[in-house]
Amino acid sequence: MAESNFVDYVKIYCRSGKGGRGSMHMRRAKYIPNGGPDGGDGGRGGHVILRGNRNYWTLLHLRYERHAFATHGENGSRNKCFGKDGVDKIIEVPCGTVAYNAETGEYICDITEHGQEFILLKGGRGGLGNWHFRTATNQAPRYAQPGEPMQEMEVILELKLLADVGLVGFPNAGKSTLLSSITSAKPKIANYPFTTMEPNLGIVSYHEGKSFVMADIPGIIEGASEGRGLGLRFLRHIERNSLLLFMVPADTEDIKKEYEILLNELATFNPEMLDKQRVLAVTKCDLVDQDLIELLEPTLPEGIPHVFISAISGLGIAQLKDILWTELNRESNQLKGTETLVHRAKDRTILPEELRDMGEDEDLTVGVEDVPEDLDDFDYEYEEDEE
Repeated sequence: MAESNFVDYVKIYCRSGKGGRGSMHMRRAKYIPNGGPDGGDGGRGGHVILRGNRNYWTLLHLRYERHAFATHGENGSRNKCFGKDGVDKIIEVPCGTVAYNAETGEYICDITEHGQEFILLKGGRGGLGNWHFRTATNQAPRYAQPGEPMQEMEVILELKLLADVGLVGFPNAGKSTLLSSITSAKPKIANYPFTTMEPNLGIVSYHEGKSFVMADIPGIIEGASEGRGLGLRFLRHIERNSLLLFMVPADTEDIKKEYEILLNELATFNPEMLDKQRVLAVTKCDLVDQDLIELLEPTLPEGIPHVFISAISGLGIAQLKDILWTELNRESNQLKGTETLVHRAKDRTILPEELRDMGEDEDLTVGVEDVPEDLDDFDYEYEEDEE
């Protein structure tokens, strides 16, 4: 992973700005006999805002910017002058980013669209100046409101790729080969397990200018839910997929058993993934003849569409595209695609271990700097005598 720029998990420290306090200014001038209170309001502290940006593909830029601070609101002043609002801190994230509270594991928000904004931490409201508190019986109030304090929080940002079709299979099942053959993506391909160490995206061209997005994730093995292999770390990237394409090589001893193992690992990670549309692709069919394919047909899992393919020779690729396009555009699948992805809060008992595994267990909290307070905020203004 050292040579990779793909970052899909970061922890950052966020802090909003505090509100400026209201002014207690009293105005008395030679030619203004009824001066009285004229203290202005303090400015609002800056918000910390997450904003979706389609020009970002990973969270790499946040790996080197771990602190997000909004500025404080300025204090109110004389002549009913309001203090300046603090500057909001905008955190640009790729579409598909989910935010969690790093301390409690609580789900915060999900950014799925370009330009979508969510106020992560609100800035403190500015205090009211003494001008607001004048009454008939208290015409010279010598008090004003302080500004509201800032908010701070450590936030976990997770990227979950947005794609139509997700590839699921054991290592060396031919996922990367298929992606490279039907898209312009160039994933690493080699004859050893776990060649793919990070997710890859590709756009599959279909008839009449139509297309859909396919996502390839590192292979999973039996026991991945217990941490074997690469574990279930990358399965978050297919949670949003409308359709799952299971890929099992034709030379597997028991195709149905391998399919069920993969299905069980998905259920362990998130039971809701079992509700997604599924298609089975039997890969590497250039290694077997037609007679063996006919023998394998009755042994395949029932209830899901299947196709025999070879990414090398092109066998069944056109048929696979037709099946994927048909399944993606089924009415039942379209209804599911409009539903909001349900995010579960992180388990607090395993959250520290997860942060250690991802290398994000560092304490990013910083001390609040000492902001000098004006000791003499109650003052008078005198106009010079006109000559």
